[in-house]
Amino acid sequence: MEPDYEDLLPRNWEKLVQTWLDEDIPGFDVGGYVVGSKEETAILYGKTDGVLAGRPFFDRVFTLLGCKVDWLMSDGAQINTSSSDTGKVVVAKVTGSCRHILQGERTALNVISRCSGVATATFEAVQQAKAKGWKGYVAGTRKTTPGFRLVEKYALVVGGGATHRYDLSQMVMLKDNHIASAGGITRAVEVARRAAGFSMKIEVETSNYGQAAEAARAGADIIMLDNFEPEELKSVSRRLKGEFPHVILEASGGITAETFHLFLEDSVDVISQGALTHGYNCLDFSLKIVAQ
Repeated sequence: MEPDYEDLLPRNWEKLVQTWLDEDIPGFDVGGYVVGSKEETAILYGKTDGVLAGRPFFDRVFTLLGCKVDWLMSDGAQINTSSSDTGKVVVAKVTGSCRHILQGERTALNVISRCSGVATATFEAVQQAKAKGWKGYVAGTRKTTPGFRLVEKYALVVGGGATHRYDLSQMVMLKDNHIASAGGITRAVEVARRAAGFSMKIEVETSNYGQAAEAARAGADIIMLDNFEPEELKSVSRRLKGEFPHVILEASGGITAETFHLFLEDSVDVISQGALTHGYNCLDFSLKIVAQ
């Protein structure tokens, strides 16, 4: 039995969904008054090829509104519009009072279209890496939408990627500003280790071989090779792996879907892309009431 992605979600995550509804329905709902509370069924159509993601959030929108969702697809499934004569795929059915279906419609669609967009971009990068025989991790970053991090990080996992650090408390990352303020790489790593102890990894952002080697000698667990050109990255990462085989090497900075393949190198363990959570294309979904 495959694990359920929903089991990743933290305690009280449903409260986030309630805030989305509260934002969208702060006063009178005249449209809901027009249609009333008669029971209706609406069909959720997927209209763009990609990876479905976001079921728990979509479900919760309509659960809070007293509606029932019946799914025909699971998170992680491929939406293939060419398999349908209409160019759209039935993903789910929503049943409930008409006004409640329409109250939740836009919020639910906003979430699932964005979540599926992140999952699709991630999946495509992972598949590209596998096709080239690369065995490292495709990762996101903390470049997430404020208030929407949970959804975007969830989508990274559904798409087959790694979330990197979920938040500031999950791993220590010493970037250029930390290093400058602390008085250098070695000093920054030493101070960080006092508080991080043995159970938390420390990553250091570097921009050349010298900085990377210093970080490794200081005891960094992960070294980010930031904004390297592809050929320089390959040369430096091979040298570092030879000298510090235990250190995890990450390539990051300006890597896009178009340039991703240029950074696939056996000596690189992680390739992170901020674009996975801030430059993705949304998938197109629609929710249509079934004519009675």
